[in-house]
Amino acid sequence: MKKLLFIMVLVMGGLVVNAQRTPVKIVDLQKSITDNIAKDYVGFTIKEATKVVDKNVVTYDVVVVKGTTQETLSYDNTGKFLKKMGAKAGVAKPAPKPAPKPTTTKPSTI
Repeated sequence: MKKLLFIMVLVMGGLVVNAQRTPVKIVDLQKSITDNIAKDYVGFTIKEATKVVDKNVVTYDVVVVKGTTQETLSYDNTGKFLKKMGAKAGVAKPAPKPAPKPTTTKPSTI
């Protein structure tokens, strides 16, 4: 039991150290980002965007889709294209639904 608790503490500590990711509304993306996508990724649609803060460096990860192809693009805080992080082909899947909240009940006293 102590080992399990120790491992959980290590995992939770590791999550705190990782980059902070915040969803960004597509309409709030910088014009330079949307212009780059319109020019270099003709026919692609922006699916989602995320602001990433890691060691005080801000970047934006933008997921674009065209049919069944999905690519993730990375931009710096000024909207300059940095890199294409990956392409996935196949059936586009919707975002997973959040897990239902567990219900709590009070134990009855007799």
